[in-house]
Amino acid sequence: MSQGYWIGVDLGGTKILAGLFDDNLNLLCRSKQPTGSEGGPAGVFDRIGQAVDAVVREAKIDPAAVRGLGLGVPGQVVVGRPVVRYAPNLGWRDLDVLAHLPPTWTWPVTVENDVRMGTYGEFAQGAAKGARHVFGIFVGTGVGGGLILNGELYSGFNGHAGEIGHVVVHWRKGTTLEAIAGRKYQMMRAKEMLDDAPKKVRKEWKGIDPDRVKSSQLGELYEKSDPIAVGIIDDAARALGAAIGSVVNLLSPEVVVVGGGVAGALGETFIERIWDVALRFTLPGAAENVRCVAAALKDDSGIVGCAAYARAKGAAQ
Repeated sequence: MSQGYWIGVDLGGTKILAGLFDDNLNLLCRSKQPTGSEGGPAGVFDRIGQAVDAVVREAKIDPAAVRGLGLGVPGQVVVGRPVVRYAPNLGWRDLDVLAHLPPTWTWPVTVENDVRMGTYGEFAQGAAKGARHVFGIFVGTGVGGGLILNGELYSGFNGHAGEIGHVVVHWRKGTTLEAIAGRKYQMMRAKEMLDDAPKKVRKEWKGIDPDRVKSSQLGELYEKSDPIAVGIIDDAARALGAAIGSVVNLLSPEVVVVGGGVAGALGETFIERIWDVALRFTLPGAAENVRCVAAALKDDSGIVGCAAYARAKGAAQ
């Protein structure tokens, strides 16, 4: 068979990242576009088309040589169908993806949740390569997860498997993991805490808009031992650790991969802290030889996973 190519597209709330890969999943080139909201779904897919066209042109390949494309979306996907049931950041409900694809695309398109695709990328080419049982947890604006069981992406009966961010960690209040560890909710807490904080603490946050704070800024404040940043991050680490420990007990993964913007900005010490907490909640022997590692592919986890999953689906057909 002649050389084929695979495309991965990671659709985020603020940016679209596209990557072109060869048959061995070597990344040949990438392109970025703002997601935007102009033009509704049609406008978003137009920008996706621009990102894909850019990588095909840069690589100077014949579009007919593209054998498949994987698209990761930030929301729920109907099992076995290219339909986005709900994508809150995009305002999509029951969106038929095929109806919005550029007419020039002649290759098969596979649609999946973006965090599951990030997990698949780490399984295929990243920190969990070679493992058969993987749990991925990505901590950013929210908290998402993905599962690889027996070497296969696991979506579950209704397609929502891995949604660790919606696990309730405080049953009396109904508090979810995402409400403690997701940056969006952390910043809501930070604003409340700043109202009663000493002047010295408020000065450190001067010029920082909690609604627009970046993970890197949060990491810098944490490194300076800012009491607000330390408080919300320590709570996040403990909640994440408790949730991961529970997953280890329930599903017995071989590797736990921790990724996302917040985790990336806080580094290895944050992951070590999470794992220390997780070990307090695991059954005797349950965590033996289990690895908890940082995502190796960083921002490329999603596009690698999308391309790898499209390739796997193509090979299975």
